[in-house]
Parts: sequence; C-alpha cells; structure tokens
Amino acid sequence: MKNVEAYLVNSFTVNETGGNPAGVVLHADDLTRQEKLIIAQAVGYSETAFVSQDNEVDFALSFFTVTGEVDFCGHATLAAFSTLYHKGIVTEGQYIQRTKAGLLNVTIAPQGHIVMAQALPEYLGEFNPETISALIGIDKTVLESTQLPNEVISTGLPDLIVPVPHGYLDKIQVNETLLSDFCKAHDLVGLHAFELCEKDSGLTASCRNFAPLFGIPEESATGSASGALACYLTKHCRGEHSNDFIFEQGRAMNCVSRITATVESDDQTVIKVRVGGEAHTFGMQSISV
Repeated sequence: MKNVEAYLVNSFTVNETGGNPAGVVLHADDLTRQEKLIIAQAVGYSETAFVSQDNEVDFALSFFTVTGEVDFCGHATLAAFSTLYHKGIVTEGQYIQRTKAGLLNVTIAPQGHIVMAQALPEYLGEFNPETISALIGIDKTVLESTQLPNEVISTGLPDLIVPVPHGYLDKIQVNETLLSDFCKAHDLVGLHAFELCEKDSGLTASCRNFAPLFGIPEESATGSASGALACYLTKHCRGEHSNDFIFEQGRAMNCVSRITATVESDDQTVIKVRVGGEAHTFGMQSISV
C-alpha cells in the first residue's frame, strides 16, 4: 500500500473565497494510472492534478476526473502551481509543464498569481439553436436572439460555447442525460454557457460550465473553457472587447470565481492564449492505494 497526500485547493478565488476545488498530488512519479484514478475518486473533486518530474521540461502534469483521465485542466493546473509555489518548490518566474494537450508555459507572478498558457484554439464546428435548446432548457428563439453561434472550441479541451441573452444564464436547466449523450457523440468535454455583462460591471461575461459526461453536473470555475471563450469573443465580437477578459463563474452555485484571460492575435489568427487567477489551499487528505 502507498500512502499519498493530496492537497485540497480552491482555484480562481476572490480574496481566498469561492473558486473551484481541485486535488493536487506532488511527487506522483511512481503512481500508476489506476492508482491516480483511485486517488481522484477518493478526493472527489472535478479534477485532481498529479505532478511528476520530467527529463526535458520543468514538470509533467496529468489530470484525472472521478471517471478517467483528461488531457488538460486549467483550474487544476493553477492549483498545482500554487501548491508548488507555497511549498517553496518553485519561486516567481516562468515554467514549462508537459501535458497531453502539449507543452504549456506557466508564469508565477508576485504573491503567487498564476498565469497559464493554453493551446492555440481549434474551431471544431457549430450547432443550431434547436439542438442546444433541448440540452439547456432555453427556447431556441431566445438563443437565436444573441445572433452569435454555438461553437465548439478547444484550447486544450473541446467545449461547446453557448451564448445566452443577459438575464437567462441562471435560467438554464441542463438535461444531464441528453448533454452526456451529446458530448459523447461529438467528443466534447462539456458545455460552457455565458452571458455578456454590462460594460460598467468590471466583468466581460458571467459563465456556467456543465460536464456531466465526466461526472461534473456543474463546476464553479473552468480554466480551459475560459481560454476557449476568450478566443470565441475575439473571433465573433472583434472590436467590442479588448484583448483582456474577466470572467465570473459559479454564481448559480453560490461559489463565485474570478478568471482572467488574455488573447494575442494578428489580423486573423490567435497567437497566444493565457488564463490566470489565484488559488487558496484549504486542507489535505491522506489516501491509501
């Protein structure tokens, strides 16, 4: 039997409140995939990050939900590097992590603010409002009124980005069975809905994320989907927003999170995607595998 310590960390917190919890296991080099899954299930959060050594870059990270491994997870990356920072394993500076989504840069700024590079966006297709209506319980005519597409975008994980008019975000009622089947059929992780905020609110958009296929009915902060949403807004609302975005998530769960995103682009192409935030460790869990 192996005794493993998992740090319990809230990511994308606001003044150490809110956020999305993740497990973090350091020194995970000797753990098998099955052992990682058992640990992730014991922790019970949407994702747990496992940090290992790497011969070529600074760290190798793997990410497990309670049902299996995923290629990347933004909030678990933030949790992992915040833990490394607060344990004194790393200091302020730039690091490279190896993930199944590729080699990605992570910057640790003063006071432990973490900024993560994400993969460049892949635009993987659109779905009509009638299809989306059945998934989230919002009438298709309401969805059509945004005049924006429902588009699958990946900056590490493929999420379906769904715009809803202001005032409708909290009215979403997800059909988890339909959404799980839909995501499985189209190789998606989940659905990321958003409503644009008033310009004087200090926020770009409020968001909700649903990934029941991976055992996540809803989560309060989603780093990978936030990068995808920033690319979506850069593509479809060019000129209406700067390259810097501030997203709120988790309001419907009474667990508000704050996520920053930055997109750099030339005339037509996104050349850099970064997502940032802060994290707060709130406990530890001992697990035997």
